[in-house]
Amino acid sequence: MKTTRNTVLPTGGTPATDNRTLRSGFFILSRRSAMEGAAAIAAAAIFADASSHAKTAAAAQSAPLPVAPDQALTISATINGQPVAAEIDARTSLLDLLRERLALTGAKKGCDHGQCGACTVHVDGRRVASCLTLAAKIEGREVLTIEGLSDGAALHPMQQAFIDHDALQCGYCTPGQIMAAVACVAEGNATSKERIREYMSGNICRCGAYVGIVAAIEDAASKMERG
Repeated sequence: MKTTRNTVLPTGGTPATDNRTLRSGFFILSRRSAMEGAAAIAAAAIFADASSHAKTAAAAQSAPLPVAPDQALTISATINGQPVAAEIDARTSLLDLLRERLALTGAKKGCDHGQCGACTVHVDGRRVASCLTLAAKIEGREVLTIEGLSDGAALHPMQQAFIDHDALQCGYCTPGQIMAAVACVAEGNATSKERIREYMSGNICRCGAYVGIVAAIEDAASKMERG
């Protein structure tokens, strides 16, 4: 007796469709449906992971850094024109004080070894690598970060020049680049492309926007000198 195999087809399907389907018992799933389902599961996992990381980051930012009783000290300084007093661990870096305690996250932790310039801020008008500067050393001093560079109504000429000359790509190193660039002009080192390159050599741009950075400094230097 000849046995006839029953073929189960999706709605609107044809016998040819049967070769492009995935079977599981009597359930037939098209490749398109399988791929859409897998994509949905992957997206859900990514969003859940991102949400978890966001909650962890928010909790870390709101929690004070641990201070060892035998290492605690209180410092007072002026940061971006505002008086600041904080109890810190004597081993705390200026970068960690700014980012973790004061929520001034413009300065970036790039290498944490003073080799990339992403953490550059000004202390008493001179650039420093905040990742290598102990927070205890700013006692009684003035600190300026990228957040305090503009006057609140308009961008600083250097900030505007970086925009005008497309002197950035990803933007991660840009706050440090701008703070170093302002110091470059203030210290009289923006008189030629060669001197600018030499002065800015400690600030690494992994995107390679160096041509725009030099052009921005030259442009801003003329405006800062007039202003």
